[in-house]
Amino acid sequence: MHSTMSLLRALLGTARSARHAPRLAAALVPDADMLLDAPDERLSPALVAAALGDPEPAAKLLATTRDAGEWEDRDRYVTRLATFAYNRGDWLTGWLAAAPGDPDALLVTAQLAVRRAWESPARAERLRELAPLVREVADEAPHDPVPWRLALDHARGAHAGHAVFESLWEQAVRRSPHHYGCHVAALKYLSAQWYGSHRAAFDFAEQAADDAAPDSLVGALPVRAAYDGLRVPPGPDGSVPAGRVDRAVDRALALSAAFPAGDPWPAEVRNLLAYVLVERGRWTEAWGEFERIGPYATSFPWGARGAVPADPPPGPRLRPGRGDPLLHFLAARDRARGELARRTPLRGTGRGRAGRGGPGGH
Repeated sequence: MHSTMSLLRALLGTARSARHAPRLAAALVPDADMLLDAPDERLSPALVAAALGDPEPAAKLLATTRDAGEWEDRDRYVTRLATFAYNRGDWLTGWLAAAPGDPDALLVTAQLAVRRAWESPARAERLRELAPLVREVADEAPHDPVPWRLALDHARGAHAGHAVFESLWEQAVRRSPHHYGCHVAALKYLSAQWYGSHRAAFDFAEQAADDAAPDSLVGALPVRAAYDGLRVPPGPDGSVPAGRVDRAVDRALALSAAFPAGDPWPAEVRNLLAYVLVERGRWTEAWGEFERIGPYATSFPWGARGAVPADPPPGPRLRPGRGDPLLHFLAARDRARGELARRTPLRGTGRGRAGRGGPGGH
């Protein structure tokens, strides 16, 4: 009897997938049109110019963000420009040669140096060697939190103690109390993977989200803690309670819904949320998040080790190569589509009873 029922469920699932999967796929941006880490309309011209060896647009862009106090944009642009310079750095070398004291050129240089040190087998030693440079760019920033975010990242890798980290955190929040990048840096330090625990990370993330403005990305910090909790083995305080993970997800869903679909600004938060929803087996909400993402896939979290969803359905596109974030994203999106189609009744609309059902749901 049990085997007969299992066969019946399998046959019904296949029939439902055949009916609903094509319709669901038609509602999404096609695979070939997806973009990975797409720059916004301000950063794109700076990257094009940098590719041609011209640093002036990048210099003007970062000077504008510094003068206008656009700290969230500034943080993103510094990180992206340093990433670009990782493989194509002639424009940055030229910028420094022409303006050796430019605070923006020094900040991008420090960001790039810290990234390279993080990738070294002798990470802690390399990072400690960079301490004077990191401190210099931070001390020269009376209002800018971005160098202090870099200092927080540097301190974590250099094995700084709690007192040192707290002093850097104080300087960062004095400049911008709700800066997203600084909060992420602090959350990493407090995580079970580094110098804290799952409980400490969640406590920090939830309190920060409570204090954040309604449209601030800091409101999604608990789902970042949930992501870490799902990926890192239990610490001395045990595993993250499933209810706490799902409350973080619900909070992030509300924040995501406050932005237009296809908006590049919350793209990374939406990608992170989609990842956690897939992990939790919340297929309807995962599908809704993939719809909101539009064409904007992001390297985080899909580029992280273990980003391929467990037990993906068969198919040529669902065998992503290790380290290919876009293929990992597409694999997860295809899995959500398949799971949702399989759970939708034959006469259903694609939503209805397929919400949180199935293994891993609640």
